[in-house]
Amino acid sequence: MKTVFMGTPEFAVPCLKVLINNGYEVAAVVTQPDRAKGRGNKLTPPPVKVAAEQAGIPVYQPEKVKTPEFVGILKALAPDIIVVVAFGQILSQEILDIPPLGCINVHASLLPKYRGAAPINWCIINGDKTTGITIMHMDKGLDTGDMILKKEIPILEDDTAETLHDKLSDLGAEVLLETMMQIGAGGALRVPQAHGLSNYAPIMTKALGKIQWEKSVEAVRDLIRGTAPWPGAYASYLGKSFKVLRAEIADRDAVHKDFGKILAVHKDGFVVACGKGSLKILEVQFENEKRMGVDAYLRGHTIEEGIILE
Repeated sequence: MKTVFMGTPEFAVPCLKVLINNGYEVAAVVTQPDRAKGRGNKLTPPPVKVAAEQAGIPVYQPEKVKTPEFVGILKALAPDIIVVVAFGQILSQEILDIPPLGCINVHASLLPKYRGAAPINWCIINGDKTTGITIMHMDKGLDTGDMILKKEIPILEDDTAETLHDKLSDLGAEVLLETMMQIGAGGALRVPQAHGLSNYAPIMTKALGKIQWEKSVEAVRDLIRGTAPWPGAYASYLGKSFKVLRAEIADRDAVHKDFGKILAVHKDGFVVACGKGSLKILEVQFENEKRMGVDAYLRGHTIEEGIILE
């Protein structure tokens, strides 16, 4: 099958590599333009571009994929199928209609749950116990197309958005290969989604990381896990903002009126009251400082029992 691959971040790289390594003809890769990153605003290529160039595959980086000029390029490539993985642009119906085998998408949730930009974050924030990969035929809606294949994995207690990202990236490649084999053999299913069961996973913003101490300890810990590494869960100690990077549940059942209050300070962490239960904070990053364990932070700073975090 002559394939055009559309993807941008590190998440998509294993999917591109599995196609290359299993002999699929990847005629071209389409990815986002290079962007300025880091403190020096250095122009940086997307990870998918780097992988494609290493494999000697032509790379296109249109600012807008649905312009007449670029649609013409896609038509000239004449792919049998277009594979889309975390590309970052909406495909027009004109593009969806180009390949005879359609456009398929590797989505990091068990559809119809968590349509949208940040399914990995939200499944953890919402306390889900499982997630997975869905391969679907693309249509003009937002993650609404018919499903081909699903595979589920557990969300472990110590998973963060970062660790789950890596697991799902590898799983996506595995399920994509199985899907491509089914399509090639003419046996791929089309299962309509139960649209009434759908919900939306909006893009992450910094504001979403604000810890609400009045919630249960489980909800607070899930926010910390689900926003790691970005935007990060954060609070304020005596007016100084800090991120909570790692924490564990100290108590699940105690009900506190002074939620956000520092109940105890130990050499390796400090315990904070939640609406129900309490959380032991183990690793922090105060503004303009490096991330560090609380044990290291306490060697040069003071955290006082009784202070209420905001």
